[in-house]
Amino acid sequence: MTTETAIEIAGLTKSYGDNPVLQGVDLSVPAGTIFALLGSNGAGKTTTIRILSTLLKADGGTASVNGFDVAAEPAKVRRSISLTGQFAAVDEILTGRENLVLIARLRRLSDADAIADNLLARFDLTGAAGRRVSTYSGGMRRRLDIAMSLIGDPPVLFLDEPTTGLDPQARLEAWATVRQLAGQGTTVLLTTQYLDEAEHLADRIAILHQGRIIANGTLAELKQLLPPAKVEYVEKQPTLEEIFLSIVGDDDRTAARSQS
Repeated sequence: MTTETAIEIAGLTKSYGDNPVLQGVDLSVPAGTIFALLGSNGAGKTTTIRILSTLLKADGGTASVNGFDVAAEPAKVRRSISLTGQFAAVDEILTGRENLVLIARLRRLSDADAIADNLLARFDLTGAAGRRVSTYSGGMRRRLDIAMSLIGDPPVLFLDEPTTGLDPQARLEAWATVRQLAGQGTTVLLTTQYLDEAEHLADRIAILHQGRIIANGTLAELKQLLPPAKVEYVEKQPTLEEIFLSIVGDDDRTAARSQS
């Protein structure tokens, strides 16, 4: 974790017609961290990601990624980032290896085959490299999708609700992948509706509500916003069955033994 800033947002606004979605978002994401952006549906999480990834223009405010202004230097921003959405953007007809080679060649990188092999090993997909992606589990597809997003070694990765629709085991696999990326220095901006996901992964957490950041800090700092809950012990009353067995049980067993 470093003190360098990878993402900086100030006064960001965006409306769709008469519907304001972002109403002055301020956010700073340290480089090499996992930063979780929480919010309910319609809070503006995906809109924020789309602006940061140059897919959408803001109405007002400023935003920079990896030191580049998203409005003035979109090409440099795009070279600095990768985006993984809610659904794995993989070609199911191709094999896992072919998907990786294709993206490496589209990025005009040399030695696409070596890049693919390295990523397959890194994400524990070597054994399935020659299989069509249509045969992959949800967790394997997500790992492949993230592997594809890392081709070219972007310093900043946007994960927009990456575990939506995954089963519990696949979610754990995705979590392990995200931790691995951050451990290697990648800055991860994660949007999610799953509070446990943010709790397990994030170095810092921001809550976006009605187009504004209403809380921002570490998990420990956010916990300080609420007083600790008091645990009250309630006396458990015995059931009628327990009362009955307690009263007659021993006598019944003694009588049964004497008759045998």
